[in-house]
Amino acid sequence: MSYLGPEFDPPQPRRSRRGPLTVALAVLLPGALLGWLAYEAVGDGGSPDARRTVSPAPSARTSAASTSPSAPASPSASSGGDAKAPAGEPTPLGTGPLKGKVIVVDPGHNPGNFQHTTEINRQVDIGTNRKECDTTGTSTNAGYTEARFTLDVAHRLRTLLERQGATVRFTHDGDSPAWGPCVDERARIGNAAHADAAISIHADGSASGNRGFHVILPGSVHAGAADTRKIVGPSRDLGTRIAGTFLRETGEPPSNYVGDGTGLVTRTDLGGLNLSTVPKVFIECGNMRDSKDAALLTSGAWRQKAAQGISEGIVSFLRES
Repeated sequence: MSYLGPEFDPPQPRRSRRGPLTVALAVLLPGALLGWLAYEAVGDGGSPDARRTVSPAPSARTSAASTSPSAPASPSASSGGDAKAPAGEPTPLGTGPLKGKVIVVDPGHNPGNFQHTTEINRQVDIGTNRKECDTTGTSTNAGYTEARFTLDVAHRLRTLLERQGATVRFTHDGDSPAWGPCVDERARIGNAAHADAAISIHADGSASGNRGFHVILPGSVHAGAADTRKIVGPSRDLGTRIAGTFLRETGEPPSNYVGDGTGLVTRTDLGGLNLSTVPKVFIECGNMRDSKDAALLTSGAWRQKAAQGISEGIVSFLRES
């Protein structure tokens, strides 16, 4: 997702501190998480990443419910194509360490948004103000779209989480609905599911040379329909765990243009976070407009690593919550 869209305002420029922090991020022990939990709830920036050790996913795949009428095929880690979702109504078995846990996966944007500009430009209430329903998202310079990327990672992530016994629900699955849903509805889907955790998957559209991932945490908001006060702490815990495991699995560095090299940013202008009543974070997996990041984002093998990193962070959070 480009910052120049309804879910993001242009960030203030930040001085990169990637060098020493990136090295430190790769070697921190789980105990360092305590420092992260002191992270300021409002404003950008944060403290260094914490690595967590989680058990590997078992080999057997189970099915789980989705808002889409299809469940994904188990994608190959070396697959260069998108993860596919064959036809058929999924039947959740709920076996595994995450039995009884509900996770809402929100693939950023929708491939159909390009054909529904009037609908996605409609203003919706996000608590603090009003913004457009959604955007088309960004793309690589070669035309690989963010919407296609987010769906592929979401399908891979769902398979991994189902292996742990979780019930996984999508906010959309590309063709259902045909566009959107709006950012306020995406939050309501997670709320209605009483999700134990929710993750919104994105890729950024910043300037070339800006690269790296960052996890966006909800700031403290109490205005209009928005009240994040109860989820700020749990969401910070979820986000810091995902940041640590994403770094470990993908090797993608923390952002060099937001977050002071920590891989964490707190925002209060995102409808998908402001309106959530369950622990929720966004992840910008990389910058589609940077050639180095684009080479990773368009690789099926790397997208599998991205899904693995996100999955391990969620599993770590749910096992200790």
